[in-house]
Amino acid sequence: MDAFIETLTQLLIEWGVPGLFVSSFIAGSILPFSSELVLMALIKLGLDPTACLISATIGNTIGGMTCFWMGHLGKLDWLEKYLHIKKSKVNKMQVKLQNKGSYMAFFSFVPIIGGVIVVTLGYMRSNILLTTTSMVVGKLLRYLFVLLAIKGIINFVI
Repeated sequence: MDAFIETLTQLLIEWGVPGLFVSSFIAGSILPFSSELVLMALIKLGLDPTACLISATIGNTIGGMTCFWMGHLGKLDWLEKYLHIKKSKVNKMQVKLQNKGSYMAFFSFVPIIGGVIVVTLGYMRSNILLTTTSMVVGKLLRYLFVLLAIKGIINFVI
């Protein structure tokens, strides 16, 4: 599996900005993938940071919105069967999102829990415009932070 991921990552890097869009879409969906690696490689290769930032943000947001629409279908059995999101997680998240709603889509970039947040917002039929806007802002700021770290403008230790 690791060889497949490495090969896919290399292919997406070779595709340039469209490859970054695809990797960001995959990462924004429920599938585990690191679009940050592709972003880092493309920036190191000298591609335009603004184009990369826009491509990554749009791809990741569209990936996140696919999760929203899966939740919007309202089939908890499907979510558990195909996305491996337990009904109990959706129910717990629904309680946490009560009275916060669409604005919580800002945190959709957080690994693992971000997908559950967005699926639950779809299941709750939250306002699509506010959800999308919150998601775009969160994902844009995350990619901007990563981009600034790649450029050495900010430093952080994990």
